[in-house]
Amino acid sequence: MKNVQVILWGLGAMGGGIGKMLCKKQGVDIVGAIDIGDKVGKNLYDVVPGIEQGNRADVIVGTPEDVIKKGSADIVVVCTNSFTKEVFDKLVFVMERGINVITSAEQMAYPKAQEPELTKKLDECAKKNGVTVLGTGINPGLIMDLLVILWTAACESVDHITSRRVNSLSPFGPAVMEEQGIGVSVEDFNKRKADGTMAGHVGFAESVGMMCEALGWKLDEFGQDMEPIVTDVDRKSPYGFAAKGSVAGVAMKGWGIVDGERKIDMDHPQQIEPEQVGVHTGDYVILDSVPPVNMANNPEIEGGIGTMAMIMNCIPMVINAKPGLKTMIDIPVPHAIMGDFRDQIDEDCKLVK
Repeated sequence: MKNVQVILWGLGAMGGGIGKMLCKKQGVDIVGAIDIGDKVGKNLYDVVPGIEQGNRADVIVGTPEDVIKKGSADIVVVCTNSFTKEVFDKLVFVMERGINVITSAEQMAYPKAQEPELTKKLDECAKKNGVTVLGTGINPGLIMDLLVILWTAACESVDHITSRRVNSLSPFGPAVMEEQGIGVSVEDFNKRKADGTMAGHVGFAESVGMMCEALGWKLDEFGQDMEPIVTDVDRKSPYGFAAKGSVAGVAMKGWGIVDGERKIDMDHPQQIEPEQVGVHTGDYVILDSVPPVNMANNPEIEGGIGTMAMIMNCIPMVINAKPGLKTMIDIPVPHAIMGDFRDQIDEDCKLVK
């Protein structure tokens, strides 16, 4: 079997990081790369810091039209946007050329939570073209939803879920810094919150929707709120800066009402360089259930590496899946791939023979 053939669309912190990970694996080749601006026309291995070319052939960064053609790859990894409506055209472009696609767009982890019509169109497009589309990452995609769902497998009954993640935003790129309002004034934060342009964490609605579907709960109401985390010292991360007195992060809370009761609580304070002010990161799953569950992991599973690894490790599952739009509750349990990627692939499902 030929190596798994991958195209990277977006070479920022996430896309470039996935590329670096893939270059350390067996049985997989990066055969195309897409970006914008001055990266176009250059060698992938020259524009992604730290990526190792070794004896691999040059991969020239191009436009979607140049790179994505029928039969050119088994899967395209899209790391460009957070919202379904923003990444929709890119996903359709890939699928219409008969190629599977996996994306880091947070809303795509469970897109019908906020974009049911686009979800239907994506599913129809995937099935029409005989391919699969999946959105995943560390959160949503694993820590605050799939991990919770896995713990409930040991429960006879579940009455209430608390999903908490205290994390650092430092590994993430400029898009996330903008979404979280890193470096803006409290006044600007509150203004953006009031007019709906302060994104904060993207994914609570998706995580709550995914958990409810898995457990068979009918979600009556979803809600969320956010408050600024104001720093009393200057903080600098690779892609963000917050001066003393400005916003260094967002304290997000979300909830789900089922049968008139608040059955799900989401708690997610996230900021750049939390250790500078004595904040310890961690991941927590607390279930009021039979039997009860109280999982604590300290420190957090790092968001940057975790997101890249989740996408990389789900590549075989997407290739092997039946055509259509999938979520993390539709595919096998994800896991690290320490051997040859080809050993994970159903030969009948591989596109590039």
